[in-house]
Amino acid sequence: MSESLVGLPFPDGFRGGEGPAPHPLLGPVLGFLGLWRGRGLGGYPTLGGDFVYAQEVGFSHDGRPFLRYEARAWLLDGDGAPLRPAARESGWWRLQADGRVEALITQPTGITEILTGRAQDGVVALDTHTVAVTPTAKEVTATRRRYTLADADADADTFTFVHDLAAVGQPLQHHLSATLQREVGQSTPPASSWNSSVQ
Repeated sequence: MSESLVGLPFPDGFRGGEGPAPHPLLGPVLGFLGLWRGRGLGGYPTLGGDFVYAQEVGFSHDGRPFLRYEARAWLLDGDGAPLRPAARESGWWRLQADGRVEALITQPTGITEILTGRAQDGVVALDTHTVAVTPTAKEVTATRRRYTLADADADADTFTFVHDLAAVGQPLQHHLSATLQREVGQSTPPASSWNSSVQ
């Protein structure tokens, strides 16, 4: 099966100037293309305390007006060593006219989010349109996500991520925040030594 993935006729582009030409509607989000790595801090009233995590996020395109989105995270101990896998999700950002965004994000824990928002001046702000959960998933009623490039006027190599969550009877409130740096061209999970070196 892996042989069928070699030499795909329409490979994704992870940066401007490589792969297919980006669709004009992708203009407001082209700065997010690439593979990003960093760490963040999370917490929620039902989790019994704050936690530190590392994260890898990828954005790519195939020339059509949407971005492919993939993210995975793992918890870190006090020394920056990985403890165990944490959140994982994948989906799509569908770009519309005037920077409008429709996002579909699915998690293996049985949660699918459909969000709407805008991409403007290096910021993508998304709010819940619909949340669907499987019969055994935890209750999630709303989310809010904000992705901000460090410098919207340049090819920024840093972005911040903030995620608010309303779940299991709790109101919408802060859940996660992270800072990630661009790591273009890397596609394998980082080794343990990488985790401790992230700023």
